[in-house]
Amino acid sequence: MGKKRIPGVNDVEEKKGMLYLCATPIGNLDDITLRVLNTLKEVDLIAAEDTRHSIKLLNHFEIKTPMTSYHEYNKVEKAKYLVQQMREGVSIALITDAGTPGISDPGEELVRQCYEAGIGVTSLPGPAACITALTLSGLATRRFCFEAFLPTDKKEKQWILEELKDETRTIVIYEAPHRMVRTLQELYGSLGNRNITICRELTKRYETAFRTTFEDALAAYELEDPKGECVIVIEGKSIQEIRDEETRAFEELSLEEHMKRYEGQGIDRKEAMRMVAKDRGISKREVYQYLIKNEL
Repeated sequence: MGKKRIPGVNDVEEKKGMLYLCATPIGNLDDITLRVLNTLKEVDLIAAEDTRHSIKLLNHFEIKTPMTSYHEYNKVEKAKYLVQQMREGVSIALITDAGTPGISDPGEELVRQCYEAGIGVTSLPGPAACITALTLSGLATRRFCFEAFLPTDKKEKQWILEELKDETRTIVIYEAPHRMVRTLQELYGSLGNRNITICRELTKRYETAFRTTFEDALAAYELEDPKGECVIVIEGKSIQEIRDEETRAFEELSLEEHMKRYEGQGIDRKEAMRMVAKDRGISKREVYQYLIKNEL
């Protein structure tokens, strides 16, 4: 008898293997899907971020499929090896320590190499800490951006913090407990005092969603050290805040300087007058009269 066909996957070349991105629980083992369980049992090989961690999951569900390590420090060369295996017909499931492969882990490199080699890839939906925290946060969910862990390089981190200052979407960031206070301080210093929700121990017994602000969170952590892996969900900057800042900036310009700013961009005088009037909340006639009076 041949190997059973993996459910939910069709039209795959028999002579080629395939990559299955399998989302695993972020805490509660009951969150694994039946499709992922079936796939982990049926593939030829499981590539795991940390085999010592993942063996506990496999043992719990009595999965005997062989494992190999695939992590940040071997992702390029090991991906080449795994791609070659799939070229020879081996089917491989990729799992991370927790959550969906490719989200804040080396999975994206393997996916990229698979596409370049013409290997089929499919993603089996399941848990992701960023989405779980976002929906739990009580903050806006329609538009959001995900930054994962902020970089350790100071210049790169500063560049990202500067970019986030005017971000109007809800921001989602991961952080470890031992860096939590420093990261909150840096975010507060860059973004100002925003509404935030700190989610920890997601899907576990002591799951918490701490709705607070940067100021209040920092005050709380002076009394008790952060514990558990955290997701920080941050309120985006309001459109009104941005408009108010722009208005203040324009008010600091003289009307002449304001006109020159637009005309210097190649905008004709009539249109520049209209734009200046809109920026300053005055009528176009007032702008015109000012220019006539000052012979500009």
